[in-house]
Amino acid sequence: MASVEKKADQAQPDQLSDSDVEINDHIKTGALLRKLDLKLLPAVGILYLLSFLDRSNIANARLDGLTTDLHMTGNQYLTSLTLFFVGYVLFEVPWNVVLKRTTPKIWLPTVTLVWGIIATLMGVSQNLAGFFVVRFFLGATEGGLFPGVVYYLSMWYKRNERQFRVSLFFSAASLAGAFGGILAYGIGFMNGVGGQKGWRWIFIIEGLVTVVVSLGAYFFIANYPDNAKFLREDERAFIHQRLKADSDATNAEGFTWANVGSALKDPKCWLYGLVYHSLSLPLYTLSLFLVSARAHSSCTRLSSYLLTQFTNPSPPLSQPTIIKSLGYTAANAQLLTVPPYAFAFILTVSIAVLSERTHRRAPFIVGSALFAAIGYCILLSQKNPTHRPGVSYLGTFFAAGGIYPAVALALSWPAINVSGQTKRATANAMQISVGNLGAVLGTQLYRANDGPRYVLGHSFALGYLLGSGVLVSITWFLLSRENGRRDRLESEGVAEDKTEWHGDEDLRWRFST
Repeated sequence: MASVEKKADQAQPDQLSDSDVEINDHIKTGALLRKLDLKLLPAVGILYLLSFLDRSNIANARLDGLTTDLHMTGNQYLTSLTLFFVGYVLFEVPWNVVLKRTTPKIWLPTVTLVWGIIATLMGVSQNLAGFFVVRFFLGATEGGLFPGVVYYLSMWYKRNERQFRVSLFFSAASLAGAFGGILAYGIGFMNGVGGQKGWRWIFIIEGLVTVVVSLGAYFFIANYPDNAKFLREDERAFIHQRLKADSDATNAEGFTWANVGSALKDPKCWLYGLVYHSLSLPLYTLSLFLVSARAHSSCTRLSSYLLTQFTNPSPPLSQPTIIKSLGYTAANAQLLTVPPYAFAFILTVSIAVLSERTHRRAPFIVGSALFAAIGYCILLSQKNPTHRPGVSYLGTFFAAGGIYPAVALALSWPAINVSGQTKRATANAMQISVGNLGAVLGTQLYRANDGPRYVLGHSFALGYLLGSGVLVSITWFLLSRENGRRDRLESEGVAEDKTEWHGDEDLRWRFST
């Protein structure tokens, strides 16, 4: 492997933004990348959209009577959220080991099929204990998707191409938030159909959609480049050639537990996990609680206010607004969750493009986290959110618009910086496992008696976002220092065994910052 091409931010000839330069007489790099993007990214993106939808639609179901019908008291709703992430964290690393020992064409659709069935079962749960069990296994099965897809994409793209693709893939989460509100709005009107409550139909219909799509995924998910059927042989050879010069993606690396251990013993892999940990708490509290908590206070008040302006301008602004039963107000609250997520999607893609062009991750993660922190400052500043719903609603735009781009960039770091296929697969799973411990904590912060201000939850989210800026800065400093050390050793002529590749410990490797 040529040393110059190991320096991730120096090798630029094959980026997506480049013009179509002819390679090997007839293969154009830009055209080939677009072909890969169109085949790979929509396929895995739709799976992640469904994954995020099936885990977060519980907030929409809560608006339509879930807690009342299952007789949830106190913080039992929070327990159901926590159980999901317990299962998620426990199974992520084992599932990526399974992926390494099977194929993405089999594993990714299978795990999607299983969680789709489980998601549907939430809609037919008749008691609290059964609902708790289903939530745990939903988390356990969904844990096989995200780290697996990040590893999967690292086997197709060069290092300096991966971050943009991971960000596009993750942007499906913000789309899920937007679509979740729209779908819940429509499904909510099915209340009473077939003798079932509207919240049950949310789980049943969205779960069945996942099942149907998973069956199609057996046909539209591609394997690795060596045996993907949509490639011509000359394209396959060219992909192999460009990846061989850039990373370990083409190495015939067998699975060994020693490579798993190398990730577990690498402090940098734990740092990537801590960075995501600092972002996952605000990410999931936003998706799981602001949909319901803000809808119960600010968004619902705003929807009620807007509605009265067109239908009955006489009611005073101070009329009661907390949702106590199903109705038109709840439906409007569902719709008002859509714009913040749409805004987050736009910023996620835009910042991913800027990061790709400047070859920098850390500054954009820090900037996005601070942008989100402004949103929580706005939310905390509202002593009575129901009186000024528009201000609190604005805060959700800042929160969503900062959290999603920051998470997307943070999740790409191991895919770019960890060399060794098994080590990278393990590091990807470690990052999500360590990160989602933040989500486990976050699920206990928005307690029923804390509304409508939710000072504890918002304060934790704000603190975590500020902490993420510190963690990212530390990681940025350490990676830059290590790059500088290797530059000095290289300039001093320190010998390197060029007959064997030593992964990201090799002196020719440079870390992306």
